[in-house]
Amino acid sequence: MTIDINSLSLKELKDLQSQIAKAIASFEDRKRKEALAELEEIARAKGFSLAELTGLTVTRKRAPASAKYANPADSSDTWSGRGRKPRWFVAALAAGQTPEDLLI
Repeated sequence: MTIDINSLSLKELKDLQSQIAKAIASFEDRKRKEALAELEEIARAKGFSLAELTGLTVTRKRAPASAKYANPADSSDTWSGRGRKPRWFVAALAAGQTPEDLLI
């Protein structure tokens, strides 16, 4: 395939440049996935996972925590029990309530 780039307009050249960039990225992704599949196959044949051999671990995101405690003054104000204690929770404990009293 031969293209006479000197006869193309600026718009055609930019379109060609965009197509080439996409083709290069697609080619690299395809080759990377093929190499990864080959490595995983070799590791599996030896009785390992690729993550075990490389020391890489898959990070998992936590699911959002469900509400566990509710503000006695405003039941729509809730807290999951993770992170900093809200002011209303600290105030309720200081007033003599227990965390079990604030459970939903």
